[in-house]
Amino acid sequence: MVTEISVSDSAAAARTSSAFLEVRELRVHFPTDDGLVRAVDPVSFTLERGRTLGIVGESGSGKSVTSLAILGLHNRSNAQISGEIWLDGTELVGADPEVVRSLRGKKMAMIFQDPLSAMHPYYTVGDQIIEAYRVHNQVSKAVARRHAIDMLGRVGIPQPARRVDDYPHQFSGGMRQRAMIAMALSCDPELLIADEPTTALDVTVQAQILDLMRDLQEEFGSALIIITHDLGVVAELADDIVVMYAGKAIEFGAAADVFERPQHPYTWGLLGSMPRLDRSRTERLIPITGTPPSLIRVPPGCAFHPRCAFVDRTGGLCPTVVPDLVAGPGGHRVRCHLTDQQRREAWDNEIRPKLESTA
Repeated sequence: MVTEISVSDSAAAARTSSAFLEVRELRVHFPTDDGLVRAVDPVSFTLERGRTLGIVGESGSGKSVTSLAILGLHNRSNAQISGEIWLDGTELVGADPEVVRSLRGKKMAMIFQDPLSAMHPYYTVGDQIIEAYRVHNQVSKAVARRHAIDMLGRVGIPQPARRVDDYPHQFSGGMRQRAMIAMALSCDPELLIADEPTTALDVTVQAQILDLMRDLQEEFGSALIIITHDLGVVAELADDIVVMYAGKAIEFGAAADVFERPQHPYTWGLLGSMPRLDRSRTERLIPITGTPPSLIRVPPGCAFHPRCAFVDRTGGLCPTVVPDLVAGPGGHRVRCHLTDQQRREAWDNEIRPKLESTA
């Protein structure tokens, strides 16, 4: 289960935590000429081995910035990073960059959103997998090549012994994504982060990629983070869900709880704007009004209040006071000024009937 960590917890407690990945009060800010970009402000969660965490939200909510911070891929000369990231007992935020570099690929790996730009166009797919494998394994190039061919075959690329010598541009979008997965898994990482792994793929290929990731996670026993704006993807894969908005985690919970009884008005909006293939829809989707805020000028109080239909029910708290992340039944947590009763009544009497009437 995803859990929020108190700031007052000690670093010693983190070392004895059973969680494989533990992110505590992570903040990532970028100074610019226009002001300070509060890209992540803050996020906390835990993830166990063999479990899948979905991080969802609109573009600009801080999802990818969070993942890059975990892998230590931000340029520390222009990124202000605070908080703690514990990976299997090693704290990454304060660690030497060389220590974090040694963990990438072997301990943690990432499937990037656009494999065509993430893979080097001048080197064959096989050469890139071979290089990633040999960085962490003292083997000959011939052994690494056989391993690359095996990995390409395991992710479903036909004729891997021939395709290993092809360049990225010679692969289709779905095949490039499979090759990227093969590269990420070449060293059997214990943490795999997939950033929008099915973006720009047709629905048939999306389903194949999701099935592949599920099968490979079971085979390798990896902890998996899926970053997406597509709730259909997390419904397919995730055990737990973090909903992010304007750099903050606004709802945490088990995937079943978030889909069956969501607690935050923003999550209600995401569900209303998601097409349902298991029902026949007779009306249009329900969009979230307004646009995401600037991360330089985040609205005061609850950042979602300019777009929230329930802002007038909190006695003026929404525009003035930043809500805390509060635990509810079953560990479900929400950052909202509405009371439990108000959220329950709004969901049961207003939101869910509307969603069902348009499905």
